[in-house]
Amino acid sequence: MTRHARTLVMGNSGSGKSWLAARIAAELGAPWIDLDHLFWEPGGYNIARDKTLTHAMLDAACAQPSWVVEGIYGSLLTRAQPRSDTLLWLCVDEAECIANITRRGPRRGGSVATMAALTAWAASYRSRDGSSGFAAHQALFDGYAGAKVRLSNRSDIAAFLATG
Repeated sequence: MTRHARTLVMGNSGSGKSWLAARIAAELGAPWIDLDHLFWEPGGYNIARDKTLTHAMLDAACAQPSWVVEGIYGSLLTRAQPRSDTLLWLCVDEAECIANITRRGPRRGGSVATMAALTAWAASYRSRDGSSGFAAHQALFDGYAGAKVRLSNRSDIAAFLATG
């Protein structure tokens, strides 16, 4: 698959979104936008940023000619979707996501308690409601009109990257 200039990468926490998005962005010479950095106030994952500001920041990022946006937040992915040309869904098994989270350790000032909460969150992917759950991601994927690929494991992701 040829890389497209405006790519969305979505999936569960720990699925490898950031890892993949960083590589695609480097390949494209494009900015990599991690939705966690837009959604949360600086310093952690405990205070959500004002939604109006988050939307303005996302809109400004997506106004650029080339970018890679990655995250779990279906509502923000849906907002960016009309300007995108490619959607990648990392639909990785929850056990693999939890292993990835454990392997990478705490991020952005995280603690043992926040790691426990994150692994519980990742474990609930297929059962949780809201725009960050499996059903919402499936609906976004099914309704996406541009190029789209569902990647289910490390082998799929490696093969995707190898196709350049």
